[in-house]
Amino acid sequence: MARATSQQAALQRRTFLAPTVALRADLVQDMYLKELKTYKPAPLKASESEGLVQKFSAPKPPQSPDEGDLAQDLKAYEEQQVELEGQATSGESGPVEEDWFEPPEEDEPAASH
Repeated sequence: MARATSQQAALQRRTFLAPTVALRADLVQDMYLKELKTYKPAPLKASESEGLVQKFSAPKPPQSPDEGDLAQDLKAYEEQQVELEGQATSGESGPVEEDWFEPPEEDEPAASH
């Protein structure tokens, strides 16, 4: 009998506590939703962005190079002498070629076996 009474009391405590927690959550949620619905943000003015945003200006187009300078540069390029590797320029002696390859020395075969 004591056991049955304690089980019923535990059930009553559980059922008694559970709805109040759910009701409290609903109260807070309802208050939050109510405040969200009534909130109206202040309208923005067009002058508020001044100073915060820079005005866009297109970059200047690049200047074309002078045609006279190009002609002089092309003429100087054509007058240059071509330098080839291995050829001596005027007034210099040609490179001295040395034979760096030395064949391996062969061992003398043994005369007696």
